[in-house]
Amino acid sequence: MTLSPGSRCQTLLSVSFSATPRRPRLPTFLKHPIPRGKSYTAIKKDLRGLGLHTVCEEAKCPNIGECWGGGKGTATATIMLMGDTCTRGCRFCSIKTSRKPPPLDIHEPENTAEAISRWGLGYIVLTSVDRDDLVDGGAAHIASTISKIKHKAPKILVEALTPDFAGKGEETIAMVATSGLDVFAHNVETVERCTPFVRDRRANFQQSLDVLMTAKRAAKAANKEILTKTSIMLGVGEHPDEITEALQRLRDAEVDVVTFGQYMRPTKRHMKVDRYVEPEEFAKWKAVAEDMGFLYVASGPLVRSSYKAGEFFIENVLKKRRAEAAKRATAELAAAGAKADEVSV
Repeated sequence: MTLSPGSRCQTLLSVSFSATPRRPRLPTFLKHPIPRGKSYTAIKKDLRGLGLHTVCEEAKCPNIGECWGGGKGTATATIMLMGDTCTRGCRFCSIKTSRKPPPLDIHEPENTAEAISRWGLGYIVLTSVDRDDLVDGGAAHIASTISKIKHKAPKILVEALTPDFAGKGEETIAMVATSGLDVFAHNVETVERCTPFVRDRRANFQQSLDVLMTAKRAAKAANKEILTKTSIMLGVGEHPDEITEALQRLRDAEVDVVTFGQYMRPTKRHMKVDRYVEPEEFAKWKAVAEDMGFLYVASGPLVRSSYKAGEFFIENVLKKRRAEAAKRATAELAAAGAKADEVSV
């Protein structure tokens, strides 16, 4: 296949000045109810009281009503660490940007752990802005937050959606990967060709693959078991063979979990939607990814990388693996004890 480097993806960045701009109409399956309810109000109150930010609000996530409005033990929010201002400027993202965001809140790790412990969940997702202005990219801050959550609620499973820590050294990735988290997530966002027109120019596809591989390698070296996870948006100008290639490279990097979701333009200042992908096509990519050997695939128009759809499955997988590891350890101890008894006789 021959494509000019910026074809299709690049055209989505242009602003239409036509009196009647041509753009895809929002399908009914992408419309969602206005968020409300007791759980929604309670979570919002907790977050405001502790001065915390969420990607749910900042990124205008369409699932906020479903996630925040769930019942006790299921209602959840994805807390966004390191403030509400990012040093990157991705064309699809509505989060505020600045070269020099405000300093980190030293109380944020403790406040995050406190909020999460109140919700009584089994699985929580953390995300963060990029902080290229910090020496370690914020790795120590993220690791500290995970550590404090585990201290307050040892049984909770933690997923962290991290930046790429570009230019900060592999030790920053390792610091987060070995901090006690259970799922290390970092998003490639789109196929390689579209990356320069979708993501900030400081990000690239191979760099994101390297982050995921480094995290897995660091965890293994520290004798810790983690899952790695990534997300791909559809509807930004990608081609089917490019999606297949991206999936194969992710499997080669030993990524365990992948999600597919529809790109939805947050404001008129952001890149345009190339097309709205039908649910049937999302089902197709789910099947393709599963056939490639991914442990879990979430694929649908409203699926987001931090969406709770896959959390129950991942939670069960992790708990099962831990139970099996504990069973093996018990068997090994019993065998060692029996051998010691034989020697003493």
